[in-house]
Parts: sequence; C-alpha cells; structure tokens
Amino acid sequence: MTDTSWALFALFLAVLLALAKPIGLWLAAVGEGRLPGPLARAEAAALRALRVPVEEMDWKAYAFGTLAFSAIGLLFTYALQRAQGFLPLNPQGFGAVSPDSSFNTAISFVANTNWQGYGGETTMSYLTQMLALAVQNFVSAATGIAVAWALIRGFARHSSSTVGNLWVDLVRATVWVLLPLSFVLALCLAGRGVVQNFSPYASVTMVEAVAYTVPKVGADGQPLKDAAGRPVEETKTEATQTLPMGPIASQEAIKLLGTNGGGFLNANSAHPYENPDAFTNFLEMLAILLIGAGFCYALGKMVGDTRQGWAVLAAMSVMFAFFAIAAMSLEQAGNPAFTSIGVDQSASATQSGGNMEGKETRFGIAASALFATVTTAASCGAVNAMHDSLLPLTGGVPMLLMQLGEVVYGGVGSGLYGMLVFALLAVFIAGLMIGRTPEYLGKKIGAFEMKMVAVAVLMTPLLVLLGTSIAVLTEAGRVGVQDPGAHGFSEILYAFSSGANNNGSAFAGLSANTPFYNLMIGMAMALGRFGVIVPVLAVAGSLAARKRTPASAGSMPTHGPLFVVLLVGTVLLVGALTYLPALALGPVAEHLALFANR
Repeated sequence: MTDTSWALFALFLAVLLALAKPIGLWLAAVGEGRLPGPLARAEAAALRALRVPVEEMDWKAYAFGTLAFSAIGLLFTYALQRAQGFLPLNPQGFGAVSPDSSFNTAISFVANTNWQGYGGETTMSYLTQMLALAVQNFVSAATGIAVAWALIRGFARHSSSTVGNLWVDLVRATVWVLLPLSFVLALCLAGRGVVQNFSPYASVTMVEAVAYTVPKVGADGQPLKDAAGRPVEETKTEATQTLPMGPIASQEAIKLLGTNGGGFLNANSAHPYENPDAFTNFLEMLAILLIGAGFCYALGKMVGDTRQGWAVLAAMSVMFAFFAIAAMSLEQAGNPAFTSIGVDQSASATQSGGNMEGKETRFGIAASALFATVTTAASCGAVNAMHDSLLPLTGGVPMLLMQLGEVVYGGVGSGLYGMLVFALLAVFIAGLMIGRTPEYLGKKIGAFEMKMVAVAVLMTPLLVLLGTSIAVLTEAGRVGVQDPGAHGFSEILYAFSSGANNNGSAFAGLSANTPFYNLMIGMAMALGRFGVIVPVLAVAGSLAARKRTPASAGSMPTHGPLFVVLLVGTVLLVGALTYLPALALGPVAEHLALFANR
C-alpha cells in the first residue's frame, strides 16, 4: 500500500469510530422511546391521529407484521413498475417494466437488497424512482432497524412476553433516524453537484464529435456482407449526448444511509451525477457504515453495559481492517500478466501504479478498493468501480465479506442482529469446551435459541451454494456468463452471494436480467432476508421471557479481548469453511492461473 492509501484508510476508520458513539446514543434513545419532550409529544399526537396501535407485541405478532408489511410493499412496488407508462412524472415516456424484472426489483427493494438487473436511467420513471424505490429504501431499512431493536430488547428485558411494537418502531426508525440523516446528506451531495431536479433529460453538444463504425444492415434488418463474406461497415458521427436528469441526490442519500445500494443511474456511485469527487466519495463510504457502527454502541447502552457494545464493535473493526488492507494492497500491486504477455514491456513486474482497470480516475485505486470493501462489509451494494475488473483475490474479498453474512458493521440493523447470532454461536461453542451452559448478556442460551441460530446461520449458505449449483448446471444459467472458466464461475457465485445476503452489488460480467436469474435471485433475496429475520425474532421473544442470570465465577466475560478473538474466529471459520470449496473454484483458481501465466 502507498502512503496515500494508508492515510485514507486511517482517516476513514478514525472518523467512523469517532461517530459511532453519538449515533449509537441517539439510536438507543429512539429505540427506548426516550425522545426530547416536544418530539415525544409530536410523535404521540401523530400516532393517535393515524390510529396506529401502540400496544406491545410478542415475537410472533412482530414477525407476522414484518412479513405482512413487506408483502404489501412488494405488491405496490411491482404494480407501480407495471403501470408506470400510464402514470405522471415520466418525461422520457418509459413503458411498463417486464413482469420478471418487476418481480425481481420489487423483492430486491423490499428485502433491502436493491439488486438491479436494469439501467435506472433507461428503465424507471421519476415517479417509480421516488414512490416505489426511494420509499422502499426508507421502509426496508427501517425494518432492519426495528428487528435489531427487538433483539436487543430480548436481551435487555426479563420475564417479558413482548419485544416492542413494530409499527411504532418503523415510525421512529424512519422519522427520527433515517429522514434527518438523509436530509442532511442529500443537501451535502446536492451542494457538491449531485443532480436534483425534475427536468427532462438534456441533449447537449459535445466538445468534440465522435466518429465510430457500425455494421451496415439491409432492408431485412440483417447485417450486409461483401463478396468475401466480411461485414460491411459504415461510419457514423455523433455530435450530441443525452444527459440524464432527475431527483438523484435525495435517493442517493437514503441509498447509502439505509445500506440499500440501488442507484438512480446504471453506473451507480461511479457516475459523476451520483458521486462527483473525492470528498463526496468519502462521505458516501462513511454514510454506508455509519448506522451499522453506531448500533454496536446502542447495544451496550440498551443492555446497560457499554463494554458489550465496544466488544462487538472491536470484532467488526478488526475484520474490516484486515479485509480493507488486503483489498487495497492487492489492487495496488497490479496485474502480473501485463509484462509477461507483452502488453507493456516497459512496465515493471508489479504493473507500475497498480490495477486501474474498471476504476474512475477521480477516485483511483485506494478509494475504489476501500469502497468495494465498505459496500460489501455492509449490505449496501453501491459501487464506485467495476468489481468484475478487480484482480481475482481482490474480487474474493467483497465476495467473502458477503458470504460471512455481512456482519462486519453490516446493514442498518441487520449487521448487528447478524453479528449477535454469531455471538450466540460463539458462546455456545465456548460452553461446549468448558462444560457449562452458555450465557450471553445475562441470558442462558437454550436448545430453542440454538435451533433458531442454526437456521439463521445456515439459511444464506444454502441459498448461495444451491443457487450457484443450479445456475452452472443449466443452460439458462450459463448463457448469461460473459467470461469462461473460473472467472465465469465467480460471476455466478458473486451474484447469488449478493442476492442471498441482501447486498445487491454484482461482478457485472453476468447478464442477469433474464427470466432465469430474475426469478432465481428474486427467491434468494426473499428467503435470505426473511428466512433470517423470523428466527432472529424468535430468539428475541425467547430471551425476553427468560430471567437475567447474575454473572458468577464460572461465567465467561463477553466484553474482553478473549471474547473478541472468539467471536472473530467463529465468524471466519463458519463463513470460510462453508464457502471454501466454492471460493477455490472461483477467485482462488483464477488467481493461481493468473500467476502461472495461463
């Protein structure tokens, strides 16, 4: 790594950790209903006016409400896409989105995945972008926050049959957390040049006209050939360019803060209209991890022992630092095949300057590799570079981060409850080793909790590996692969890892906007989201009903370095061992072939 890379990484991590406590304090206050007087009175009046039921729910009612609320959002998002051709705020006159793409997109945004098999600026109207996609960016993120609050209450309460009220939690997460932060970030982005308007797309004259050749076609629409059978080409000149407009800054803010990742534009955060310069790039990376890091401190505050939150944050930060440094170092080293195949005989053996393929020059290698780590450590999916152009092992870093369950800070709420699932697994393993009943945060962990933990931990590997297997064994799955061999396998593995773990980023070499992938990845996204949420809420309900057990001489401390090491080891071993054979067939095999010059 260069000095600039080290400075960027150190600054980013320092600012993120410095903001974790104030954000965590606010998350804890909102989750416990400790709002300032005027805000509390305004909230109570609004809930009464809207006739929102405020009675506490048990975990089953909370889970049913989550599923029903998400199902309604799915139907609404699907219907709006199918009807957008007849609706207003559609200056480009886009027609209805195809049924399979609408299905995939609806599940994607409801599940907080935001996988996009389409180009936003060529597919979605302004109304669809705002009323369907941006709204789901808020409420799907609020759902993750609500579930995290419910699980924390399960640890904090004792002899209780309830874990909170879903509707109140959704309102609080949206109104007091996501909306204020999004408003501030949107103003910052708009001030730096991110577009925010309702204007039709603009046609502008380019500084220099572009000449290019295309195959000439006959009256039947087929390419013409000369007497030798070669394609006949014609030269065309383009002097104008169409620039997309729209309410981009407002959607960009919640896309990042809600760890959604669905970009207004197809190029996502690599597009200058979404991410104009190095300063906005830093802000966007910070926004992706801000709430996830803050939730660790909120955990400690809500259970009455801030050391517990710091321990979880430390485990996340150690893993993040390892993966970020690895990705930045690997990309900075460059492609060893450049000199050996004679692309540039004057280049050094380490490709002087590093691997710039697929990256924006205004960000460079360090900021692009760090962004790739940030977005896949969280369940975000926003990208500022082409992940398909990363070196094999660098591409394996975001892939493995997703496969670990995206618990390294993770998505808003989902990162914390995912990490707490691993914490329960860690204390269970420790209990087996020392012959004691496992305990965590004063609660004894029983058979029911461990069954639910097993379901939550195994759900996403099952979806990823089964989906990848089906794709590589069927013609419908293989036809979308751009590159043969190990890299093509990595494209498929990455896609299902992204979908099942609710990330949304892609290698982009895979043509996934087909009925096969829209349906397969759509099902993976739904089960990957709600197949984890339901067992997490079941654990919350079971723990809330238990009495708190005072710590004894035989209790294992869960706030010190030993527990941090145990937690990190559990996450890495479960994730790495589960996916090791698949990773060996993809990025590892491609890396070995690259360095063997084949």
